[in-house]
Amino acid sequence: EIVSSNLERSALYGGEIAGQGPRYCPSIEDKIVKFPNASRHQLFLEPEGLDTVEMYVNGLSTSLPANVQLEMLRSVPGMENVRMTRTGYAIEYDYYPPHQLRPTLELKALPGLLLAGQINGTTGYEEAAGQGLLAGANAALQALGREPLVLQRDDAFIGVLVDDLVTKGTDEPYRLFTSRAEFRLLLRQDNAVARLGAIAEGVGLLTEVQRLRRRVIEDTTVRARSWLRETNARPEQVNALLETVGSAPLREPTAVANLLRRPGVTVGLLRGAVEPALDDSLDGLQGVLAGLEMEERYAGYIARERDRADALRRNGDFPLPLELPYAQLHSLSHEARQKLERVRPGTLGQAGRIPGISPSDLQNLVMEVRKRTGTQGALSGATESVPRGTCGAG
Repeated sequence: EIVSSNLERSALYGGEIAGQGPRYCPSIEDKIVKFPNASRHQLFLEPEGLDTVEMYVNGLSTSLPANVQLEMLRSVPGMENVRMTRTGYAIEYDYYPPHQLRPTLELKALPGLLLAGQINGTTGYEEAAGQGLLAGANAALQALGREPLVLQRDDAFIGVLVDDLVTKGTDEPYRLFTSRAEFRLLLRQDNAVARLGAIAEGVGLLTEVQRLRRRVIEDTTVRARSWLRETNARPEQVNALLETVGSAPLREPTAVANLLRRPGVTVGLLRGAVEPALDDSLDGLQGVLAGLEMEERYAGYIARERDRADALRRNGDFPLPLELPYAQLHSLSHEARQKLERVRPGTLGQAGRIPGISPSDLQNLVMEVRKRTGTQGALSGATESVPRGTCGAG
């Protein structure tokens, strides 16, 4: 009732702000208007820190006046005497349509200027940090005259974010969710060093301490993986343990890695029983084993996803000249010419991720490029490997 009776005083509903808000972070005004039949909306009180008594009220973002905000807070049971130290507020900001950026986050129209964060149409701390890291690295690499850093969709979530922005653009504040990544089995926290360590070191993003630490973790990983795959568990060593988790007993020696594919069987269950034992003094062993256990348990699924990513990359890496006159490519549909002219993708894979670009458009695009550049050779499975919706759509 407090919100409903004061809606016209809200910046969002009073006409002061007209922009599109984040879909997944609605204000309390949005909740009241869009879900009028909801009997309640949850709030979460989160401590601001160890050295303060302030609490952040999660779920109550608002642009209502301060006196209305205080009235709302004091209407919550248990908060009748609360003091408000900082008011909620709303902001409206302009952004640069991100389809006008290269995958390096450099402006196509103004080489040398790179953009990161909300100006590219995103919202969220991690989204801004990831773009800042990439744009900063590319600014430095450009100043040094070195090759740019471009992360692919199967390299990192930053690659997914940037590709979505520069290929599809956005008409609302963009948040990066794991569901946007089609190769998320490959983009795990436990394999981040293996995926990105060499890339980071190659472009100079690691300190000497981090470089040495990476070497240590790599050595531990190699030795632990070797132990898992080459050490056989014998029936007399593990059958009693397997029985405790409802797993069938062994009849013959079996590699530890194969046992990890059974439900309920973990490295922790087997390590103390199998000989020869794994060296417990290996640096970073616990974290490495957690990642390797995941890798072995889902090995078939991961391998299948890796094969799919490699196949898409082989065809997707086909380069498209930036000066290609799309408007003159009459073998392409009118819609395709318009959208390709607008985005100007750098590769066939990026072109295939633009909504509205059909498999036949992609095949004709390859022929047009080869006709203009004089290159030969067929594109393997182009109509199957890079159609819309299977070549990077999150």
